[in-house]
Amino acid sequence: MNQAAQTKTTATKTTNTSRKVRGLVKKMYQDAHEASRRGEPTAYAFIMSFSDEIIRAMDITPVWTENYAGLCAAKRDAGRFLQSATGEGFPKDLCTYALCGLGFDALRARLGQMPPQAPDGGMARPTVMLGSGMMVCDPRYKWFQALQRYMDVPFYAHNLLWPPYPCDLDEAEGYYTRFLARELRGLIDFLEGQTGRKMDWDRLSETVDLAERTLKIWWRAYDLRRAVPAPMPSEDAFNCMVPGWFLLGTREALDFYTELHDEVKARVDQGQGVIPEEKYRVLWAGGLPPWHSLSIMNYFESLGAVFPIEVVYRPWDPVEISPRVTDPLERMAQRMFKAWTYRFRRADSNSGVPDVELLLEWIDKYRIDGVFMHRAFSCRTVHVGQIHLLNVLKEYCDLPQLILESDMVDVTTFSEERVKTQIGAFVETMEAARERRA
Repeated sequence: MNQAAQTKTTATKTTNTSRKVRGLVKKMYQDAHEASRRGEPTAYAFIMSFSDEIIRAMDITPVWTENYAGLCAAKRDAGRFLQSATGEGFPKDLCTYALCGLGFDALRARLGQMPPQAPDGGMARPTVMLGSGMMVCDPRYKWFQALQRYMDVPFYAHNLLWPPYPCDLDEAEGYYTRFLARELRGLIDFLEGQTGRKMDWDRLSETVDLAERTLKIWWRAYDLRRAVPAPMPSEDAFNCMVPGWFLLGTREALDFYTELHDEVKARVDQGQGVIPEEKYRVLWAGGLPPWHSLSIMNYFESLGAVFPIEVVYRPWDPVEISPRVTDPLERMAQRMFKAWTYRFRRADSNSGVPDVELLLEWIDKYRIDGVFMHRAFSCRTVHVGQIHLLNVLKEYCDLPQLILESDMVDVTTFSEERVKTQIGAFVETMEAARERRA
């Protein structure tokens, strides 16, 4: 392991439940290796591609490639994989999740074996690769296509499209939900053809029910975080998102969020906060975390600032699906559509920007003193339009704002000295704003 990989980069956690996630991550990669050794199907897959329940119902073990890049970043061991990819001719300003994954598989192909001392034993070789055409994230279908130069593995991408804003939701819902359900059915057809396994539709329905129960208790646990003092910070949430985004449709995920809910509720009831004296509450308003330097969250706390809630990697808003909809794929499609368009109608009568409506709602709900965004250089999808959002937000809520720039994987983009200086100035601005309000 590189010497840099031994440096502690993760933030100190507040909740006991969040400390259990590291074990879950290790087990995810162990399970994939064991499934591969048994000759069972494994799948490279992406977060938020809505294939979770389908994979689980067919007993296909997922290998979450973006998560692995984040793991390598947290261990400060992504550099060799990034260099491997650029050495293959991939541009250095490509999404570093993709760059890290491409470099890993390119290095494995060159060596003819697993890269030495790969974090958590490395990624198991997949049986299939599952992409998704969604939003403007090119790597969700181009990354795995590029990997076929290193692995002769079948690839499939299902389309996930949502209506643009503004639109007539009543008119759009039927079309988009039918389209989404049809795309998911195409994914099942592909998996049945590649694995020789047939979908058990009753089991899929049970898995979808389990996923919906999990999402609800996860949302309820996070809703408790509006309490003052904050019972759980964003650095814990960046750990606790793992079961919801990588184990959805399993009993393990439901049990995890039930335990988290109970712990956070107990902390609220006892008035336990993240730090002894909470002075400022900051909204993580956008941007993927710098996984290589999350310890910076504790620097905020040393200045009295806590992140009670975050926009990124949050659970879906609780949406109601009619009990008359019994087909599991239609239920999944309705959940996608309604969660994505949840704030469209509110935006119609206010800011005209659904994402701004979310920020305004949470600024009030979580009693926010300042707004923070992290701009990861290599990710266009999540980070495009951040300045526009903040400019629109200023028209409705004049709170101090801060954008920090680095990357989610590439540690060479991060300057701790510069970041601490910016954070210090931001905290001073929040104090000055508070004095003005007083």
